[in-house]
Amino acid sequence: MKYQPHDYQKYATQFIIDHPVAAILLQMGLGKSVITLTAIQQLLASGSVHKVLVIGPLRVARDTWPAEIEKWDHLSRLEYSVAVGSESERRAALMLDVPIHIINRENVQWLIESSHIPFEYDMIVIDELSSFKNHQAKRFKSLMKQRHRVRRVVGLTGTPSSNGLMDLFAEYKLLDMGKRLGRFITQYRQDFFVPDKCGYDRVYSWKPRPGAEQEIYRRIGDITVSMKSVDFLKMPECIINRVPVAMDSNERDLYDEMKTELVLSLGDDIIDAKNAAALSGKLTQMSNGAVYSEAGDAIRLHNRKLDALEDLIEAANGNPVLVAYWYQHDIQRIQERFPKVRTLRTSRDIADWNAGKIPVAAIHPASAGHGLNLQAGGSTLVWFGLTWSLELYQQTNARLWRQGQQAETVVIHHIITTDTIDEQIMDALERKDRTQAALIDAVRAQLGV
Repeated sequence: MKYQPHDYQKYATQFIIDHPVAAILLQMGLGKSVITLTAIQQLLASGSVHKVLVIGPLRVARDTWPAEIEKWDHLSRLEYSVAVGSESERRAALMLDVPIHIINRENVQWLIESSHIPFEYDMIVIDELSSFKNHQAKRFKSLMKQRHRVRRVVGLTGTPSSNGLMDLFAEYKLLDMGKRLGRFITQYRQDFFVPDKCGYDRVYSWKPRPGAEQEIYRRIGDITVSMKSVDFLKMPECIINRVPVAMDSNERDLYDEMKTELVLSLGDDIIDAKNAAALSGKLTQMSNGAVYSEAGDAIRLHNRKLDALEDLIEAANGNPVLVAYWYQHDIQRIQERFPKVRTLRTSRDIADWNAGKIPVAAIHPASAGHGLNLQAGGSTLVWFGLTWSLELYQQTNARLWRQGQQAETVVIHHIITTDTIDEQIMDALERKDRTQAALIDAVRAQLGV
C-alpha cells in the first residue's frame, strides 16, 4: 500500500529524525508505528543508525510492528526479526543479521542480563513507554544498564501519566538519563510534590506543588511532541453516559458492613478484606453484584447491573453492543442472563465481531489494549464493571472510538451503583484524565509554526 502521510505524520517523523531523544505522545489511531518506522527507514538509509531494537507489548511486538512493515510499500525493504516465543526462538531471532530486532517488553531483562547476546543497538524504540513508569521494575533497571550505550531513544505512548505526574520520572529518565526531571525519584518528589495521604510512618500518595505541572511540562517540552486524535482525524462524536442503579436496603446494609468491618458473614461464607486494596476489590465486586468468599466461591448479592445491561441491550434495537467486564463472576452472570453473549478471545472472535456476526460481545480491558481494532463491529460500549487503570480504560474505549469508525456517534455507557466505590472510581478516572490532558495540551505539536 502506498503511504500518503498526513501533515502531522510528516511532522512527527521529522521530529524523531531531528531529536536523538524523543517522546512521541500519540493518541490511539494516529499511526505511531508507521510514523516511527518511516523515521527508522530514513535514519538507516542515511547511516545515522545501524541497529534498532523495538520493545513493545507482546501482541504488538509479535503482530502489529511486523504487519506495519509488510503493509506499506516504502517499508518493504526493511529487514527485521521478531524475538518472541521460547528462549531458543528468541535467541535465533536476535542472532539474525538484520537492522531491526523486535522484542516484547517481558523479555527485556532476559535480553540484557541472561541472553549473553552482545547489546549493540544504537537506537531503541519503546512502544508504550508508560509500561516503564515504575523506576523499581526489573525491566526498567535492566534497560537503564545499557541506556548510556544507545545514541537514539524514542518513547511512544498515548497515556504518559495514567496515574498522575509521578509516572513521568521513570519514563523520562529512561529517555534522557535524568537530564530534565532528575536522576533520583527522591529529588523529583522533593522538587515537585508534597505529601498527600500519609500513615503513621509513610506517605501513601503525593500531590503536585503549586506550579509544578507547568514547570515539569516546560522541562520536557523540548523533546516531547503530543497530538490528539480529535485534532487531526475525523473522529465520531463520543457520548459518555452514566447509568445509575441502586441497591435495596438489605443489599446496602451488607455493603456498609463490609466497608466498616472489613469482614462480612453471608450464611456459612466469610468475606474478609485484609487491607485497603483488598477492601477496594471487595466493594467493587459487591457493587457489580457478587463477591468472592475466602473459599473462592462467588456469592451473589444483587442483579441491579444485569437489569440495567438488559435495558441497554434492548435500547440498542439490535445494534451490536460491546460489554467490558472486570471479574470472572461478572462474565459468568452476564452469560447466564444473556446466553448469546460471546467473549472476544481469539482472532476468529474478533473477525466475527467486525463482520457484524455478534450482537453482544464481552471483553476484558486487559485483553482490549494496544493494536486491537473493533470499530467495524459496533459503536456502543457498556462498562459493566470499572477499572482503576486509566490506561486500560482509555485503551478499551479506543477500540470503538477511533479512526475508521463508520458511525457518527460512539456511546460509552457506565453502569454505576450509586453511593458505592463505583462513583469514586469514575471520579478518579476523570481526575486522571484531566491531568493527562493537561500534559498533552502543554506540549502539543504546533503544526506549521
